[in-house]
Amino acid sequence: MSYSTADSLLPVTLDDVRGAQKMLSGVARVTALEGSRHLSQMVGAPVHLKCENLQRTGSFKLRGAYVRIAGLLPEERAAGVVAASAGNHAQGVALASALLGVRSTVFMPKGAPLPKVSATRDYGAEVRLHGQVVDETLAAAQEYAAETGAVFIHPFDHPDIIAGQGTVGLEILEQCPEARTIVVGIGGGGLAAGIAVSVKALRPDLKIIGVQAEGAAAYPPSLAAGRPVSVGNPATMADGIKVGRPGDVPFGIVGELVDEVRTVSEDELSAALLLCLERAKLVVEPAGASPVAALLSRPASFEGPVVAVLSGGNVDPVLMQRVLRHGMAAQGRYLAVRLRLTDRPGALATLLGVLSVVDANVLDVSHVRTDPRLGLTEAEVELHLETKGPAHCAEVSQALREAGYTVMG
Repeated sequence: MSYSTADSLLPVTLDDVRGAQKMLSGVARVTALEGSRHLSQMVGAPVHLKCENLQRTGSFKLRGAYVRIAGLLPEERAAGVVAASAGNHAQGVALASALLGVRSTVFMPKGAPLPKVSATRDYGAEVRLHGQVVDETLAAAQEYAAETGAVFIHPFDHPDIIAGQGTVGLEILEQCPEARTIVVGIGGGGLAAGIAVSVKALRPDLKIIGVQAEGAAAYPPSLAAGRPVSVGNPATMADGIKVGRPGDVPFGIVGELVDEVRTVSEDELSAALLLCLERAKLVVEPAGASPVAALLSRPASFEGPVVAVLSGGNVDPVLMQRVLRHGMAAQGRYLAVRLRLTDRPGALATLLGVLSVVDANVLDVSHVRTDPRLGLTEAEVELHLETKGPAHCAEVSQALREAGYTVMG
């Protein structure tokens, strides 16, 4: 695939991205590119992590938001800006507006995580909570724009937004000129489109692979249909890429320049987030971990050196706890078992002694004595255990059976 900005009919060019890079100098950080020995061993080639989770506001979104707002006319700036977001775009717009001296209003869903709401306010935006889902919040923001004259700042469907996000691609080429593959998560498509514009203009041989969550994968059917189509009720823990329809502007660019779009499961997202935390010591939100999930899913299918873009790190602590436990369960590091034992003094202590011998860590115990299913002298115990992996799970189950317990599940 080849691409030249000189004869391109696409709405964003390499010159646009280079202009955005100059505009962002001193505003957005040039984020680190960190090598991953563990992923490199899995893939069989060098793997690097582009750490946009360490960007100001915790994601790449500041880049596009700043370029978009900086390009407004004086009368547009005077009217203020409005945006709708559950988190990353909200914070990017809030900080960009504050840096440029523009009044900002951000609509967020009523269920948005409190840390994201607080951060958006702290960056200087007026936050209005409206609706239960982002679509309702988006409609409210657009209605506000129509009523007040404030400029609506779309999270991905505008050339200036895409040009700003494309600066990530320029940094990757500067930091890893030998790269052969870039893997990037896709929601509406702004980041992937921007990276594709900048990278394909300079390195048409470099492969770009987009990644979507299985439960919110609008790009594969859209690309097949040749136009953006909606997927009903997108569902995924990766709220940063939980978008039901591709943006019109990025869709054309992604269709032209992105080589492949893959999907990953919730289990793979959980495992990827856990790997980033344990192996790379990086806090990454599920959407940001989607490229790593793709690497874990099919490691042998990537030509290296590979750069995986960690697009954000704004994960709610409550969600982080749930996702980490889910990731550990997906890796076989949790074991839930039910069994019956004789209801007599010391029976539970004996059971726990068996588990201690095989080094299983007990997280939770549910001890039921009164249930119509149980005999007069029976009790049922449900145990949640932390283990060291699938082999250890099998060892624990075998030890319980050898001790005379009937493992029910």
